Amino acid sequence: MGDRLRFGIFMAPFHAPGTNPTLALHRDLELIEHLDRLGYDEAWIGEHHSAGSEIIASPEIFIATAAERTRHIRLGTGVVSLSYHNPLWVAERIVLLDHLTRGRVMLGVGPGALPTDAAMIGVQQSQTRELLEQSFDVIMRLLTSEEPVTFRNDRWDLREARLHLRPYSDPLFDVAVAAVASPSGPRLAGRHGVGLLSIGATSAAGFDALALHWGVMEEVAARHGRTVDRSKWRLVGLVHCAETEEQAYRDVEYGIEQWFRYFQAVAAFPQMSVPGNSVREMIAFVNESGFGAIGTPEMAAAQVERLVGQSNGGFGAYLMLAHEWANPEATRRSYDLVARAVMPRFQGQARATLDAADRARAVRTELADQQSRAVEAMRAKYQAEVGAAR
Repeated sequence: MGDRLRFGIFMAPFHAPGTNPTLALHRDLELIEHLDRLGYDEAWIGEHHSAGSEIIASPEIFIATAAERTRHIRLGTGVVSLSYHNPLWVAERIVLLDHLTRGRVMLGVGPGALPTDAAMIGVQQSQTRELLEQSFDVIMRLLTSEEPVTFRNDRWDLREARLHLRPYSDPLFDVAVAAVASPSGPRLAGRHGVGLLSIGATSAAGFDALALHWGVMEEVAARHGRTVDRSKWRLVGLVHCAETEEQAYRDVEYGIEQWFRYFQAVAAFPQMSVPGNSVREMIAFVNESGFGAIGTPEMAAAQVERLVGQSNGGFGAYLMLAHEWANPEATRRSYDLVARAVMPRFQGQARATLDAADRARAVRTELADQQSRAVEAMRAKYQAEVGAAR
């Protein structure tokens, strides 16, 4: 793990059904702009087509819009559901974005999280992971070689397929595979020597699997003559910060219950099992289970430290799962507090100023005395000059 841990968000996004979707999408764009101004490193944007809450259908279109509003933050697909798309078109779209953003784009891939999405196009859940592997193999061949690709299965028929443009990034933009608890994501990432997006890093199963996942990646990568880089490993966690714990609790009364009900009763995504029948029970679960941190920046920093330890060697980026537990103003304030009080601890900036303050404190008395004596000497000199002038 390097000295500088990157920070960012993983935006599904999550919005309460029935609210104005146009305004919600523009809030998402405004949040990305806010993070760019605060110095966050990355934002990953999801793809979903059903269930009412996660309303971005195309991360590529959203990224194209966000890129025009930002200057520095890198923007990734978090994730493109490869079982839904022809792999040639996925590769073509990400290369186009690579050119339009001048290298600020990243490609994240997965099988597709919502069964209600896949059902509408006739994809069975038993097919999604095999389709992910087949599609990703094709995409990586297209991105890393100029040789034509011929491939056929029950869904796609590629014949001497080539990319129209070569990538702008040299040698290639960041590529990552999503993982929750099973070893399928690490296995695929290791085979191609790419990064890993541990989306369920703070869930019980995901947390327990962190060190195992990296071990799987290293073992599979070595078997295929690849190497894997911990700086390309991104862990996703849940945070809401305020100046006090009590304020943070009041903040999340705005929307945490709707978020919990979505995973309890709507989204068929058992890896995100979240208990709780009241707001207080939900807050207690988040904080007491290690699922997240609702409270102060100190609590958020402790969660990051816990993940560093569990990863058994560190990782490259900590991504906060974007949510609307709090109202927009309190949400922006939370990200501001993380940028000011948490990020410097893990990016090599806090220690320098703390050490400078300690050094100054250690010599303060001596230097203050010297300063007082110097001032007194100058006062005496001036009085002597005035006396001589008379």
